Amino acid sequence: MKSEQSALQVRGLTKRFDRLAVDALDLTVRRGEFYALVGPNGAGKTTTLRMVAGLLRPDAGTVAIFGIDALAEPVAAKQMMAWVSDEPMIYDKLTPLEYLEFVAGLWGVDPEVAHRSARDLLVSLGLEPHLGERCEGFSKGMRQKVALAGALVHDPSLIILDEPLTGLDAVSARHVKGLLSDRVRAGSTVIMTTHILEVAERMADRIGVIAAGRLVAEGTLAELRQQNGRSDTSLEDLFIALVDVEAAA
Repeated sequence: MKSEQSALQVRGLTKRFDRLAVDALDLTVRRGEFYALVGPNGAGKTTTLRMVAGLLRPDAGTVAIFGIDALAEPVAAKQMMAWVSDEPMIYDKLTPLEYLEFVAGLWGVDPEVAHRSARDLLVSLGLEPHLGERCEGFSKGMRQKVALAGALVHDPSLIILDEPLTGLDAVSARHVKGLLSDRVRAGSTVIMTTHILEVAERMADRIGVIAAGRLVAEGTLAELRQQNGRSDTSLEDLFIALVDVEAAA
């Protein structure tokens, strides 16, 4: 697949800290799909996404965002994407609406468009009762939703999320999942890491399983079942079998 035909194309991506965290990883995510990246703790999921988002420099390899070389043209690549970590940082002294309008201003979004988009996003995430409150008193889940709204306010084509449902109650998680599904239906691409395998099983068009910094399996749930000769098993059972095989190897 040519890089300009994909939302993300990674080739030979490598990163070492005290140990090899990402091992010559190849990964392609198609335009307009919901892609879930799952794996055990320490598998390299977050490190991979931080390199894709331009927050961490790889030791080797290439990253292309809609055909843009993200290492050679980082600003152009970042304009196409949004990044939301599992520990979001927002400005505590601002209200959610003020924070989103501030972020939109950094992206050069027209103020009237920004105000309308910010309000729509916050309402869709169930934050309408808190639009006038400062973020300093918000719970972790509420902060997560504000950060997600802030990442989406400039209407990015590629949305990268690291454990976006961490700290969310069932109602809040439903708001987030609904918003992400709406974005994919509108043509955006979503890449998400999650430890909640039922979410990946239910929401993702394709699932990548990463272990020891390598992609050990990839496909739809049906394809993963076929690859592993398990026609009626759950993603959880497939995941455990794949990870155990990789650990044994």
